Amino acid sequence: MLRSILLLCAALALLAAACGGPKLDDPGEAPLEVAAAPVPNDIPHSAPMESSSPNQEGAAGVQTAILAGGCFWGMEDILRKQPGVVETEVGYTGGTLANPTYPDMRTGRTGHAESIRIQFRPAELPYGVLLDLFFRMHDPTTLNRQGNDVGSQYRSAIFYVDAAQKAEAEAAVARANASGRWKRPVVTEITPASTFWPAEGYHQDYLEKNPGGYTCHWVRD
Repeated sequence: MLRSILLLCAALALLAAACGGPKLDDPGEAPLEVAAAPVPNDIPHSAPMESSSPNQEGAAGVQTAILAGGCFWGMEDILRKQPGVVETEVGYTGGTLANPTYPDMRTGRTGHAESIRIQFRPAELPYGVLLDLFFRMHDPTTLNRQGNDVGSQYRSAIFYVDAAQKAEAEAAVARANASGRWKRPVVTEITPASTFWPAEGYHQDYLEKNPGGYTCHWVRD
């Protein structure tokens, strides 16, 4: 009986091998490979920001002027309407405090002046003509004062961005002194442009938003 059982087990083992049972060294099925999704080549990328001199003419022939002549509300209201002016922005410049606020500037201790930065096309509005208008729209003979506004923050100043603007500014001062419009000499300072800090949003285009608001500027004959 025992012999018969042993013979039966041997026969079953041979049958299993013939049916292709698993092998101990069989690596099994290869892992399923998932193809990576194709990366589109038309995804937009941010263009690198290019810097240039403030007075370097771009494709549109636009230059920058920075002027101070008392309260910037009235100055901006006149200048933004001039043919050839592309954009205006009021702010603070000429001082030592970084990121000044309006309350900072009002103390008169930051060295900043209320100013306006003008983007203009010199082909339509030459810089010298812009300066002649500047000397007609405020009183350049009152030191650290314009109308009811008193303090160095309300001084008359031209902040030139290059040597050409400096020469134009000096010539414009000479023309203003020779015009006979003013009984006292012009005290407008001519100084290199430094960091221009844009003023708070409510100051931008103030008289456009608040018609009839305070101004001490008008264009003289």
